[in-house]
Amino acid sequence: MAERRNHSDTAGSQPVRRRTLLVAGAALPVLAAGATPAAAATSVVVEPSNVQQTILGFGGMNHTVWTSDLTAAQRETAFGNGAGQLGFTVLRIPVHEDRANWSREVATARRAVELGAKVIASPWNPPASMTETFSGGKRLRYSSYGAYAQHLNDFVAFMANNGVNLYGISVQNEPDYAQEWTAWTPAEIVRFLRENAGSINARVIAPESFQYRKNLTDPILNDPAALANVDIIGAHLYGTRPADLPYPLFQQKGGGKELWMTEVYHPNSTDSADLWPQALDVGENIHRALVDGRFQTYVWWYIRRSYGPMREDGQISKRGANMAHFSKWVRPGYSRITATANPQSNVYISAFKSRTRIVIVAINKNTSTVDHVFTLRDTGSATVSTWLTSATATLAHYNDFTVSNGTFNAQLPARSIRTFVLN
Repeated sequence: MAERRNHSDTAGSQPVRRRTLLVAGAALPVLAAGATPAAAATSVVVEPSNVQQTILGFGGMNHTVWTSDLTAAQRETAFGNGAGQLGFTVLRIPVHEDRANWSREVATARRAVELGAKVIASPWNPPASMTETFSGGKRLRYSSYGAYAQHLNDFVAFMANNGVNLYGISVQNEPDYAQEWTAWTPAEIVRFLRENAGSINARVIAPESFQYRKNLTDPILNDPAALANVDIIGAHLYGTRPADLPYPLFQQKGGGKELWMTEVYHPNSTDSADLWPQALDVGENIHRALVDGRFQTYVWWYIRRSYGPMREDGQISKRGANMAHFSKWVRPGYSRITATANPQSNVYISAFKSRTRIVIVAINKNTSTVDHVFTLRDTGSATVSTWLTSATATLAHYNDFTVSNGTFNAQLPARSIRTFVLN
């Protein structure tokens, strides 16, 4: 059955398998989605003059050793922004410990850059000659810190020589979840940042905790010398509780630094990415990362995967559509602005602007349609185009209408995500 259109809008890998167990025990809660909407429309207030963080992009990971490279067509789907494309603007790649594998990452990275994306890189391990075992794990030898910084610089130079100027490079992927890769203590990260990171010829990302654990980031923020040599606080959100997303210390001491969410899959890696309404959990997770966590990016794990934004056949999945409701219209350089974030149970609203354009992303996880009156302060007339993903629609153009006096009424269909673009 075709989606019922709303015409009443009116003006007015192995590590992955192990992590699945972790996430299953500590994932963000799936809220009950059966609330009955109020009889009267609920008010949503959007404040374009109340600017929050700058958005730097949305994207995903390509790891050509653990899974095959994206095809030429799949690169267009991932980083293009036309119909049937994701509009991604961030690509994350690995810094392989074996230099013989570096060239494997070039083709996709180069095309992503050509299409306007930022490319960042993360190492799982230094070269084996630089590591030693301790307590059953692996760490970088203290005497090899300088050589490791040069190893990262060599990767930066290699990519630049192949047409990819890296936006940033990480010190270590998940140093606090290092069962099969290299572990770092908070003190070791601070030491490397203080003594060696200043020589790296790209923005430095640290510490990429697997669960946004503040015991890794607090020491950096509290050490002026270490903080001076880091450009991006990076974090992953595997099982991170909503209550742990706000970071007052970063707001206090992180001035001039960027805050990136550099890896997640959600809610799991076992279900099909087309399972509905479970795919709406991705939309809520993005909302919470941007609104509660004030992150500037949102980066998925594998771009192409059965549980990812792109299916193995190269088509956008329902999870990918949830990401695209942000990535296609909230472009790098947009600012998140204040909006009524949770006007009723199971409804999540976020808003963004670039000059006079305003983008609103609205998620309704209820089993019934809900009505909302949207009021945009200090806004007069505007034309609005909207797109919808639901059980029966995927990034479908929904309708267009005109706003006068900065107010309009809109319905959010049951179990849907809808993007409003106001010009």
